[in-house]
Amino acid sequence: MSKSKKSEKTQVRLDRFLADAGAGTRSEVKKMIQKGRVLVNDQPASGPEQKISPDLDRVLLDGKEQTEAPDFLYYILNKPAGYISATEDSKDKTVMDLLPKIARRNLFPVGRLDKDTEGLLLITDDGALAHELLSPAKHVDKTYYAKVKGVVTKEDQEAVKNGVDIGEAKLTMPAKLEILNTDGEYSEILLTIREGKFHQVKRMMEAVGKTVVYLKRLSMGGLVLPEDLPIGQWRMLTTEERKIIKRL
Repeated sequence: MSKSKKSEKTQVRLDRFLADAGAGTRSEVKKMIQKGRVLVNDQPASGPEQKISPDLDRVLLDGKEQTEAPDFLYYILNKPAGYISATEDSKDKTVMDLLPKIARRNLFPVGRLDKDTEGLLLITDDGALAHELLSPAKHVDKTYYAKVKGVVTKEDQEAVKNGVDIGEAKLTMPAKLEILNTDGEYSEILLTIREGKFHQVKRMMEAVGKTVVYLKRLSMGGLVLPEDLPIGQWRMLTTEERKIIKRL
């Protein structure tokens, strides 16, 4: 097949290409094109309906080259309180409501953060990766910042290090507890665990006589919540971040 016939066969609409690449919804990318923010082969795009060949044409959005949609999508979300970690729910708002209505509809959150818990949540359509991240056998570290009622002590650190009884058949796996601050009534801590049991952080703190009043996940494996990502906002993973989660 000649190159001309191949390029004709693989041509797609410019707005569809940009939406699939994660630049925004179809309506959003149409506005970007109309405002002159998109170049095709260094020339202003003629319109949303312009046909391009992803394997031959160079598309820039605000000067940044856009590539074909990857096999899988990966988003990092700074989850706010009040949303549940599910794809849909008849009563509550879900984390999926925070993402745009992009072309692919088979995205899902990896694991669960409680409704009142904030912080890092990975959203993807890569089921195999999700399984790897959540598998107990993988022992993927998850670090949380928590404010708890009560004075966290060195004895608590030792108890968490050895595993505590949260009412299940086995003690929790060894975890790392770092005391950031304590004022006599409340303490601020970092807790790193390698499991994902229901309400685990809260139950572990209850096991040492403390009550969690605020909880935020900061990292999962080597993936860290970006400091410049506002709560309730999301973005696609960078190339380096994708490499990090693939190495877990």
